[in-house]
Amino acid sequence: MPYQSPISPGRSWYEDTAGPRPEYPALDGDRSCDVVIVGGGFTGLSAAAHLAKAGTDVVLIEAYRFGDGASGRNGGQLGTGQRAWAEEMEAEYGFSRAKALFDLAEEAKAHLLEFAAVNQIDIDYMPGQLSVAHKQRYVDDYKAHAEIMASRFNYPHIAFMDARETAERLGSTRYFGGTRDTGTGHIHPMKLVIGTAKVATAAGAHLFEQTPSTGITSSGGKVRVTTPRGTITAQKCLIGVNAYGGTLEPVSAAHIMPIGSFIGATVPLGVDSNVLPGGEAVDDSRFVVRYFRKSKDGRLLFGGREIYGVNDPKDIHIHIRRQISELYPDLKDVEITHGWGGYVGITVPRKPFVREVMPNVISAGGYSGHGVMLSNFFGKLYAETVAGNRDRLKLIEDLNIPAFPGGRRFRTPLLFLALNWFALRDRI
Repeated sequence: MPYQSPISPGRSWYEDTAGPRPEYPALDGDRSCDVVIVGGGFTGLSAAAHLAKAGTDVVLIEAYRFGDGASGRNGGQLGTGQRAWAEEMEAEYGFSRAKALFDLAEEAKAHLLEFAAVNQIDIDYMPGQLSVAHKQRYVDDYKAHAEIMASRFNYPHIAFMDARETAERLGSTRYFGGTRDTGTGHIHPMKLVIGTAKVATAAGAHLFEQTPSTGITSSGGKVRVTTPRGTITAQKCLIGVNAYGGTLEPVSAAHIMPIGSFIGATVPLGVDSNVLPGGEAVDDSRFVVRYFRKSKDGRLLFGGREIYGVNDPKDIHIHIRRQISELYPDLKDVEITHGWGGYVGITVPRKPFVREVMPNVISAGGYSGHGVMLSNFFGKLYAETVAGNRDRLKLIEDLNIPAFPGGRRFRTPLLFLALNWFALRDRI
């Protein structure tokens, strides 16, 4: 019987097409190491691989299986720069810091592709990203953005598209313009999860699945991570659980909120389909973003129904089909073979959260829908930190990330009200 993630609804197309998914043992007994990592997603697995390659004795535990959370079930889009546009970062932090943050994110993109190539991980990379305006009044912002990226941030790969070009490249007339980015692309995320775990194991990292952390303490220069069947004692700890942290650690929980996002996969559309003829990925200007792309075998992978409460929709297919048919009326009856969801960690300003939450314990998450390349790179930056160079990770640590208002009791209903207000604005 196919494995079903106990923490994420639906069975994903990624799971069915990633090839063999190795299983790793559960921790049984006490362990000592240099670094313990809690969380087996992109952040944790990347950190384990880079630490082990540097000769660090590292133990990683995952409560379920690698890729059960957002890392194995996301939209697969790399994007460019940080989640916020570079000019928005400049308005908040000034040009010098905004440029440094943009360059760091671009290095993250290059690192992901290089890591996959060097380690022979086939991630189904496909080039191109379209960012499109769902309202006419946003079009001038996209045009200005393309010009700013070339003139101020030395990124010449973004070009403005008018309504006609946008319609041709999308195969839909529902958007008013946007940009085309030829310097980025999209991947098969579960293949990257599986490949990174193999790299980490080959380098000597000790990986354990089905091993939840029941507590983290730091005192006397030692970090102790307890599990149901053993305690891990280490000099340092990385928490990389992102949206799936729960009450594991209170500082991260106050700053990172899980939201549900859902994706549907259609049958292959065929060579005659006019949907995304160039094979680019797409994101739009809605606050509740719609994101979609075609797979290598021509399926439409469509995501866009986010939820901010604790209940998953009963039928993912119905909601995804409705959104597909709004953009592509000819696909109103298309067969959807897979529908799945997962939880994305967001922060109030939609910028990543990195903090030393207790002595020698660093938490990283809150990628806010921009985590495919950032989370993998943050694993590398954490390995640099352990080796004594914290300067680059410090760029992220120093971002102003306020806690969600309302405390643990009221923050979820407050966020639900706020984000549903933005979703209403998307439609007006």
